[in-house]
Order: sequence, then C-alpha cells, then structure tokens
Amino acid sequence: MAESRQAAVLETMHRINQIWLIRQVEDIQTMIHPEIVMVFPGFSGRTQGSKQFLAGFREFCENAKVHEFREHDYQADVVGDTAVITFRYEMLYERSTQRYCATGRDLWIFRNQDGRWIAVWRSMLDLHEESE
Repeated sequence: MAESRQAAVLETMHRINQIWLIRQVEDIQTMIHPEIVMVFPGFSGRTQGSKQFLAGFREFCENAKVHEFREHDYQADVVGDTAVITFRYEMLYERSTQRYCATGRDLWIFRNQDGRWIAVWRSMLDLHEESE
C-alpha cells in the first residue's frame, strides 16, 4: 500500500515537470492546491495561491528556453495523506541571449485529496546558478 501511494505521488511530480517543460503551464492547475505556497530560494520571500504560483512558471517559460533539464536523486516520504518529495536537478537554459547553468534541489509537499495527490508547498534549496 505505501509503495503504491509513493509511486502515485512520484508520478504526479514527474507529470508536473513534464508539463512545464513543454510550456503547458495551465495544465498544472489541476495538480496544485488553490492556496499553494511557494517559498523563494534562501527563504527570501514567498507567494501564496495558484495564480501567483503559475505566474512564476509562466514567466520563466515565456522568457527562457530550456536546453537541458535533468532530474535525479528522487526521494519520497509518505505519511498518511501527506508526502514530501525532493529531487536534484541540473538545467541549462537561455534568457536574453545569455546561457545559464542552474543546479539545486526542489522540495515539494503534497496532500492526498479525494484520491489525488496535489501540491501544497514548494521551495528550491541549494540553488546555484552561473552564466556560461
């Protein structure tokens, strides 16, 4: 039972990443809570609500071109109706003709609601970004 719940929440996380990478940001709406919280790297600020959350993804997708995105080292912990997922990523992207290499760890918290895993909280840890 625990393994199937873990697999289901990991599948939701993979779908979210696939969706934003193909720039279909609005399709993430059904996988996030209306009051989702995004805490900025270094806990330097935060937003709350799906509108602001999706606006961050949309702004990135409209202003950057992702050349490579690799995710690895997935860890998922499921306790009751709550799941915490972390994964490491490496991304090469271009913005305003400048290329950047970014690495870090994404941390997401999900809640099982009516048999579906929905994201309720996200932050990016250990973020390192440099221009090429």
